[in-house]
Amino acid sequence: VQLVESGGGLVQPGGSLRLSCAASGFIFSWYDMSWYRQAPGKERELVAQVFSYGRSTNYADSVKGRFTISRDNAENTVYLQMNSLKPEDTAVYICHGRRGINDYWGQGTQVTVSS
Repeated sequence: VQLVESGGGLVQPGGSLRLSCAASGFIFSWYDMSWYRQAPGKERELVAQVFSYGRSTNYADSVKGRFTISRDNAENTVYLQMNSLKPEDTAVYICHGRRGINDYWGQGTQVTVSS
């Protein structure tokens, strides 16, 4: 099983980034997929979820209206479009998949929002 994130980097406040998470080794469409983030000295927090087959989504209040999660089950990939980025969005963004007791994590990709 692998979850490989990409798309992180350095961006100015107000800018945009699109994160991708490529999944392999499990039946992707069966799994609820999420993006978490962890900033230095802070607990890991849930940013956004998209449920299996893209039935519905869920967002942290801090990113509602700015971030959009989506999935492509044909490509086994989940995305996070991040707009209007703020310095407080700086963190390692980590991809997560869950179905029942099966629970998979990626290694994360760094997002830094700074002028």
